[in-house]
Formats: sequence, structure tokens, C-alpha cells
Amino acid sequence: MKKVLALFILIATVFSLSSCIAFWPSLPNDGSTESETPSLTQQDVQNMIDNSMKGEITVQGGDNNYITIENTQGNTLTASKALLSSVSVICTNAAGSGVIYKLDKERGDAYVITNYHVVYDEKSANANKISTSINCLLYGQEFIDYAIPATYVGGSMQYDIAILKVSGSKVLAESNAMAVEFADSDEVSVFETAIAIGNAQGEGISVTGGVVTVDSESLSMQAADNSTVIEMRVMRTDAAVNSGNSGGGLFNSQGQLIGIVNAKVISNTVEGMGYAIPSNVVKYVSDNILYYCDGKAAENPYRCMLGITVYGMKYYTVYDQTTGKLLKREIVQIQSLTDTSIVKGKLYEGDIIQYIKIHGNTYAVHRMHNVVDIMLNARVGDTVTFGIMRGNEKLVVEVKITQASLTIWK
Repeated sequence: MKKVLALFILIATVFSLSSCIAFWPSLPNDGSTESETPSLTQQDVQNMIDNSMKGEITVQGGDNNYITIENTQGNTLTASKALLSSVSVICTNAAGSGVIYKLDKERGDAYVITNYHVVYDEKSANANKISTSINCLLYGQEFIDYAIPATYVGGSMQYDIAILKVSGSKVLAESNAMAVEFADSDEVSVFETAIAIGNAQGEGISVTGGVVTVDSESLSMQAADNSTVIEMRVMRTDAAVNSGNSGGGLFNSQGQLIGIVNAKVISNTVEGMGYAIPSNVVKYVSDNILYYCDGKAAENPYRCMLGITVYGMKYYTVYDQTTGKLLKREIVQIQSLTDTSIVKGKLYEGDIIQYIKIHGNTYAVHRMHNVVDIMLNARVGDTVTFGIMRGNEKLVVEVKITQASLTIWK
């Protein structure tokens, strides 16, 4: 488990939406009949390139559909697609970030992913301590006039993920916003481009560039309630992240989501250690929340517990000549089973898990964490297929998921 000197959850403090004019002012009134944010010119883009340092680039305003920005390190940062799926999240007493997960432009409906600690407010009058006021602002429309009300669907303090719902928004319907595109975080390798987009310091969406420095590690941190200590699997980046970046996306060079930024190390002896929840975990948890919470009384996801302990019996790396990626791999073996395990009598100690199939989707098991992550997709009544090696024999084992195997993950 990775221990850190100090962790800082990345929310910016505000007072209320009505008092956020310093951060998102009302539209300027210059006497014209129509007020709009001016588009960026090619010279504006060149100036941002020339002025960028250590890969940090700030893009403000304008229509960026066709803008590609190159930083001083030679990496091409395709910011446009990522910017259009990024939002600022403004709560009663805090500002953070989010990404648009699902979108119905015609109806003006959307689901937004953010961090749980962004919407959690210990002073809230709500029983669940979720902020009494949540609004989203699209990139390029970061004015109070364009605030989009959102409601809380559900979330998990332990996973630090929350889902917000937007319904019937004219602002959203008339925008060029788009849903985020997910990358497979299990295929992310070190030194890949990492673009952090978020509401840094509560001053509107900005973009910083860096690389992935660690593809997967375990992190111990204080949860949103400032008392619970949670352990999370995260990826590490040296892209600059600051207060307000919480809930914002970490993107690759294709503008695909590889993680949700949630923390950084604060220390005089440490630089460039920001963290993001891997995109696969984000997607699985988000789908789980929508399944169990959207339109229902429940507010937390449920995780399927197989009742097994796995370990890596062999560790190695694989080099992909096509992509140039060097990826970590493990041979994942069952070490033990509990007496109440739902796979007892079907899977045994010493079995090597090669893949898991759920809802027609086959997920390769290359790392120990894959087993835990994949089972977030299992629902009551599902038949889950395990591809295993038992000795020298390849076997396929089917297991029925029961209510008793689900555990609420608050």
C-alpha cells in the first residue's frame, strides 16, 4: 500500500452560487445587442504554445472544435474533444469539476461524473450530507447566467465517485457539449500523455499537460467526511492539478478519459504527484450507481463479493511493438476461499483466472485488481463465466450471482 506524507482533496471553497460572481461573472454588458465569448485566433493558440512551461497550457473561451495545442515537450495535446465533455461543478460551499458521461442533447439531459468529496458537505441539512445546491457550467459558458442545475443520483465515499443528473436544460441542448469517450485504463502505460482538465482554483476550466508516472498503485487517504481512511487504487501523474480539479478528467493524447483526478501530495519535498481514479473503475462504478440508484431510493453502489483471495504467482512485463507500450502483467491465482464463497465447489485454490465474462463482454484478467474491478459489473441473477487454468487443463466455469453476494459500498 502506498503511503503519502500528506494528501489534499482538490476542491476549491466558495460561499454559494449566488456569491460566485468573482469566479463566474454574469455576462458582460458592453452596450451591444448580443454578448458572446470571442473565438480564439491562430495567433492566440501560438501565443499559448510559446508561453507554456513544463507542458502547462491554459485554454480559455472560444470554439475549440479544431484546435490542437503542442506543448514545449513536443507532445500534441488534443484538447478540443476533452474540453467539450468537461464541466465545472459548483456546490453550496465548494467548487470542483466533472465530465459528461451520458448525454441526450435533444432533451437537454445528461449524467455527470464527479468526485464524491466535491458534492459532500458536512454542514449540509440533508441527511446524506450532500450539498443542497449543485450546478454545472460548460466550458466556454462559465458565467452564472449559464448555470445548469443538477441533482445527486448516488455515489460512494470509498470509491470517491458521484453521479449527477441534469434534466431538460436548454443551455445543454443548445451547446456543442459531448459525452466523454473512455479509454481502457488497464492498457495505459507509464510516460503516456496525461491531460488534466478541471476547474482549478474555482476560476474556470483550464488544461495542464504531463505524463502518467505510475499506471496503478494503492493509496491510503482521508475520505470526504475527514475521519474515514480509505484505500484506493489510483494512477499517478505529474500533470499539474490544483484545488478545484477534483472530479475533472485526466485524458490521453486522443482526448479519451483515462482517469478522474481526485488528489495530490502536498509536501515541501515532493513535486508532481497527482492522482486519478482509473477510467475502468470510474466506468464500472458509475454504471453500478446508475443501475441501483437512478430513480430509486438507494444512493450507493453494490459490489459483488466472490469470497476468494487472489495473488500474483508471477509478475512480468509485455512489450507491444505496435503501440510501443510496456505493460505490467500478473498470473492471477486463487489463494483461498471463504466457507460462504458463492464460487465454492466451482473454483478451487490454485485455479488461475484468465478471463471473466459478464453480459456478453469478456474481460481479460492480467492483474489482481482486474477481478475486483470486473465484478462491479455483476448484477443479481447474472451468470458470470470464468475462464480458468486448473493444472494443465483449460476450463470454463459458470456462477450465478445472488443477492447474498452483494455488499453495499458506501
